[in-house]
Amino acid sequence: MKIKTHNYYTYILTNKNKTVLYIGVTNNIYSRLYEHKNDSECEKKTFAGKYNCIYLVYYECFEHIQDAIKREKELKGWTRAKKEILIETTNKNWSFLNDEIR
Repeated sequence: MKIKTHNYYTYILTNKNKTVLYIGVTNNIYSRLYEHKNDSECEKKTFAGKYNCIYLVYYECFEHIQDAIKREKELKGWTRAKKEILIETTNKNWSFLNDEIR
């Protein structure tokens, strides 16, 4: 019997000026980015939408949702400076990765 594997993502978004950070978790990063962009352009119901956090600057992939949620909670407890260091470990220039993951 083959065990089905899943992909879950913990991710960090920012706004155009890179002044706000949003941390989230999802099982479909492509759809979630679309939802954030749509909310930012339309209703602005969520934190990410209100602050136009639609640019992906960091993400991690997990096989188990519990691990992704645990990591999300961990990152949310970090200082801004520590989050910036994490982002810069894989994305030194804070490039927007939205197109890279498609």
